[in-house]
Amino acid sequence: MIVTESDTAATYKSGALGVFATPGMIALMECSAFGLLQNYGASSVGTEINVQHLRACLPGTKVWADSTITEVNGNWVKFDVAAFDEKGEIGKGTHTRYIIDAEKFMAKLNK
Repeated sequence: MIVTESDTAATYKSGALGVFATPGMIALMECSAFGLLQNYGASSVGTEINVQHLRACLPGTKVWADSTITEVNGNWVKFDVAAFDEKGEIGKGTHTRYIIDAEKFMAKLNK
């Protein structure tokens, strides 16, 4: 993705500066892990994330995230996640997702 003004800490209200927001970076990392499981036909929900935001990026910067499955325990899947721009790594950490049956999950919530 290309960082826009709507992706900045000032817009998210997670800070005052016009730089890529940590919540935006986290969403990018979660999207990577979610997409990886979708490639295997699995629906999932995020349950835990622990990341470091290592370097700031300005609007207009191209950023992306990678995820690697590190452990599967029943329906629990753990990932190493990292975010990058064209200069290198901007964030890294771990993420856990739980594989669900989406219809059952939503039906339970809608009761």
